[in-house]
Formats: sequence, structure tokens, C-alpha cells
Amino acid sequence: MTLRENVLAILNYQPYEKLPVVSFGYWNETVEIWAEQGYISKEDAEGYKFYGDNSEGDRNIMKALGFDFNWNSCVGSNVLLDPCFEVEVLETFDDGSRIIRDSLGLIVKERPGVTSIPAEIGTTLKGRYEWENLYLPKLQMSQNRVDFDLIKNLPSPEERQIPIGLHLGSLIGHMRNLLGVEQLSYLYADDEELFAEIVDTLCGLCYDCAKLMLETGVQFDYAHFWEDICFKNGPLVSPRVFEEYVGPWYKKITSLLNAYGINIVSVDCDGLIDSLIPTWVNNGVNTMFPIEVGTWNASIAPWREKYGRELRGVGGMNKLAFSKDKEAIDAEIKRLKPLIELGGYIPCPDHRIPPDAKFELVQYYCDRMQNLRLGG
Repeated sequence: MTLRENVLAILNYQPYEKLPVVSFGYWNETVEIWAEQGYISKEDAEGYKFYGDNSEGDRNIMKALGFDFNWNSCVGSNVLLDPCFEVEVLETFDDGSRIIRDSLGLIVKERPGVTSIPAEIGTTLKGRYEWENLYLPKLQMSQNRVDFDLIKNLPSPEERQIPIGLHLGSLIGHMRNLLGVEQLSYLYADDEELFAEIVDTLCGLCYDCAKLMLETGVQFDYAHFWEDICFKNGPLVSPRVFEEYVGPWYKKITSLLNAYGINIVSVDCDGLIDSLIPTWVNNGVNTMFPIEVGTWNASIAPWREKYGRELRGVGGMNKLAFSKDKEAIDAEIKRLKPLIELGGYIPCPDHRIPPDAKFELVQYYCDRMQNLRLGG
């Protein structure tokens, strides 16, 4: 069986020959450190930083470590602003910090040397005037949003060694990126009609692009959403609002996918996602990713008890073990084995591998997983 066939068999509770060793990339600082230490080439590090997941650099790094493929091996479309705003520096400070208007119109404060998400200051999308005059014209459907040349050159299912996913974009995560968390919350309270219109516009664009890609006749092995709409204590949006406004769009899109034979639909959402899972599962999104262990010990086990075999998972390997020792890796694999035996679950580091990860420990994990024997 190919890796592709093994992945699809596992997620459909069918017999398989080998558990794939799945990756979800690295921080840019991580590959810089590994290049400085001589584990990977500087060219691969720079290639990964520039091109990202499933690029040549990423594939070379995965080969050196022992990973089989990156779960984010997807082909998507442009479901963002087109064109984006030009990045504009609004204010600079003596310490090198600066306030900018980013490409999505969000106003943020950047600090030198800080690689985490910039602090939100405000947004260009202040109300209906800005929406109708600055944003809506940039969110019109066009065939130019799909790279047809890329799609038609994808290998056929019979030729593929790894699965290829259809990236669906984001139904509310992109809206958060346009408004910021605070303004997203205020908008629902201040102008529910505009809130609904923005949701419908962004979700409709995701649907139209997915439909256009599927109509090419190219077969995809799974489909994948990105949301990142939770943090360590729960969602950044009310679960009730999420279900009411976004749930129907998940259903519409997953029904389209099912009509084209795609039955594995995953969602990338960080943080404590438990209160949003019902909306996803009830509307056709059946695979949770990356299942961040975090301070709340997320695991597929309690979700499987609650939702049954309809809920699958990819992720859930505690990446913090990579900064420790072989004993920590062994303990983590021991923890994962009974979860794997539940079926419908493939381990993967629970987010991008951070700079304190030791290259040789990631290699050790991959080697152990490549030779993992289940049962008994």
C-alpha cells in the first residue's frame, strides 16, 4: 500500500499496512538553528521559510528527519482580499517597534525580535462604508482565484504516493484577521446585519472557489479548512454565534465535497476547541487537527467517547518532548499507542516544531514511529 492508501484506510477504519509518520512543519527559527548546526542545508532552510509546507525545502527536511509527509499537503485558491492592501507603516518608535496597517487592513504593533502574533491595535474595517468601498470590491469571485495550471498538473490518484488535499480556506478565521478579535466581538453586538453579510461573503467565496476546483475533474483525497479561532481557554467567538452563522456554510461546503466523493474533511484550529466541535461534526467536518496537547491535555480519546467513530483526528503528539530526551519521546509514544489503536487517528506533532527542539530527538521520534508495532 502507498502512504496515500494507508492514510485513507486509517481514517476510514479499514485495514492498513503502515502508520504514516506525519509532519506539520516548523518555526522559521527552528530551521535556521538546524541549518547553523549543520543538520540541514541553508538552502533548504531558506526554501522552507519562503515556500512553506510541502515545498522542496520542506520535503528535504522531512526526509532528513524521517517524516513521510506534511498534513498540509494541500492545493487551495485565493479566498482572501484581491488585491490585498499595501502594507503601510503608520508610526515608528525609538525601540524599533512600529505600528503598521497589514495586507488585510488590520492595524498592529510589531516589536523587533518578537516572532509571535503582533498586538492588534485596530482595523481599517470600521463599518459599512469601509466594507462596501474598501473590502467588498476585493472579495469578488473570479476564475483568476484558481490556479488551473497547478491543478491540472497534479498526479492522478493512482500515481500519488501521498494524499493531496483540497484547501478550502477559512469560514471565520479570515474574518478575525480582517477585524481583530475585539472588533469581531463588537461587530456582532453593534451591527448584526453587517456581521452576517461579511460571514456570508467570505464563506460564499470559499464555496465558489471549492466548486470551481472540483469541477475541473481533479480528484482530491481529503479537504481541509483553516480557522485558528480558539485559544488556551476556549473559542474566540461565541459557540452559539459560530453555530448559527457559520455552521450552515460548513454544511453547504461539506455536502459539495461529499457529492464529489470526498469524505475526510479536516479543520486546523489551535487552542481549546471542545465547545466548537459539535458545530463541526454536525456539519460534516470529521477530522480534528492538530489537537494541541497544551496545558489542557487535549486528546482524541474523550472526543471519541462523546462523538463516536464519526470523529477522526490527526495530531496530538506533544511537541514539547522534542526539547527533552529520548525517555520523554518513548513516554510520549507509549501514551499515543492506545489512541492509535482506537482507529481513525494518526499522530502528528501538535503544532509547528519550535526552536528548542533537538534535531536528533525529532529523528529519534520518527525512527521509533516508522518501526512502531501496535497491539500486544
